[in-house]
Amino acid sequence: MFESFEFTAVSPYLVAILGLVVVWQYYQIQVMAGRVLAVDIFDRSGIRMYIYVVPEDDDCCEVCSAANGRVFLPSHVAKKEFSPLTGTCRRPVPCLGILVGLYGGWLEARGVVERLRESGKKGWIQLSVEELRVLVNGQWEMSISAETDRIGVHTLEAVCYEKINQVVSTTGYRFVINEAKEVRHLLLLVPAYLRLVLLLVRSGEKEEALNVIERFESRFPTRRRGPHFPTREQRNIMKTRKSLLLEGQPEHVSA
Repeated sequence: MFESFEFTAVSPYLVAILGLVVVWQYYQIQVMAGRVLAVDIFDRSGIRMYIYVVPEDDDCCEVCSAANGRVFLPSHVAKKEFSPLTGTCRRPVPCLGILVGLYGGWLEARGVVERLRESGKKGWIQLSVEELRVLVNGQWEMSISAETDRIGVHTLEAVCYEKINQVVSTTGYRFVINEAKEVRHLLLLVPAYLRLVLLLVRSGEKEEALNVIERFESRFPTRRRGPHFPTREQRNIMKTRKSLLLEGQPEHVSA
């Protein structure tokens, strides 16, 4: 009546693979929820350089401003005492800096990687704001690293264009918020939320700013913690900004 089922020699391997997939999915969920720490949230697989960028704010301290555009080898970032700064941030609430990892498969990025490799023991070089814009304006979408670098490029573009094209910046930050789901992209989320809200407030889009703050609060509940979760100071910035928006008062709060 019933056909016999043969447990082939291949079946144990298929079961093992399925088990690994389930474990990895569970691990990803736990990291995203902030319940466990990622073994290495700077996932260096497929990354050939890290670029440190700081938004061009008037109240950004000179130490952090001086670090804008620094490009580091992954081996340099992996050092225990790594810092993109050559000093200590001078503000009581640290300036917002973002470290973006890229493979860099397009022409302009390959040039930066080559310069970086020639830096020797120093382990880093520095790009000007103009060089950063040339980098993100290159034909990265046509390169072999397009999918790997997409979220990183949008982050760099958003930061680089805040002063000259706010539409480009808000679009970039929205993309990061909507699409960053892999562990290696999680550290880009909080900066994207903070900068997007600030730009929306500056342009008078108060309702949209409130919507983004509510998404931030939902994504990072206060009862959870994680390496990619906001600091207490960053939560306070959002809380203050929300209160001012609800009260209809002007604000002067740095991100």
